[in-house]
Amino acid sequence: MFSRGTNASSGMGVADHSKSTYLELQRKKVFRYVIFKIDEKKKEVVVEKTGGPSENYDDFTASLPENDCRYAVYDFDFVTSENCQKSKIFFIAWSPSVSRIRAKMLYATSKERFIRELEGIHYEIQATDPTEMDLEVIRERAS
Repeated sequence: MFSRGTNASSGMGVADHSKSTYLELQRKKVFRYVIFKIDEKKKEVVVEKTGGPSENYDDFTASLPENDCRYAVYDFDFVTSENCQKSKIFFIAWSPSVSRIRAKMLYATSKERFIRELEGIHYEIQATDPTEMDLEVIRERAS
C-alpha cells in the first residue's frame, strides 16, 4: 500500500527560507512567532505565517489550524523573579487529535530533522489540544 514508504521515514527537507525566517526571529527579533507547514509536493518544511513583535500569544494560537498539524516557534518574553527581562524560544509541535493520521505521521517523522536545523531552541512542547500549550504551560517551562 505504501510504495513511497522510504520518503515518509526519512523526514522532509527544510526550505532555506524557513531557516532564514527562524534566524530573523532568534537574532533580530523581527517576529514574535513563525508557523511552519510541510509542503508535500516540494517535500520540505516551509513558512506558512509569521507574527510581528507586537503580536501576542493569543494571536499566535489563533493562527494554528484546529484540524491540521504544524510546527511553530514562539519567542516568549518574560520577567524573572529578580526583575530581569528574558526571552526563551519554544518549539511547538502542533498535532491536534482530530487531524489526519497521515499528517500526524508525516509531522512526527520529520520533526527531529527539522529541529536540528534550528539552533537555539530552549524548550519543546508537543501539543494535541490547546490546553497542552496554554500560556501558563509556557510560563512554567520558561521560569
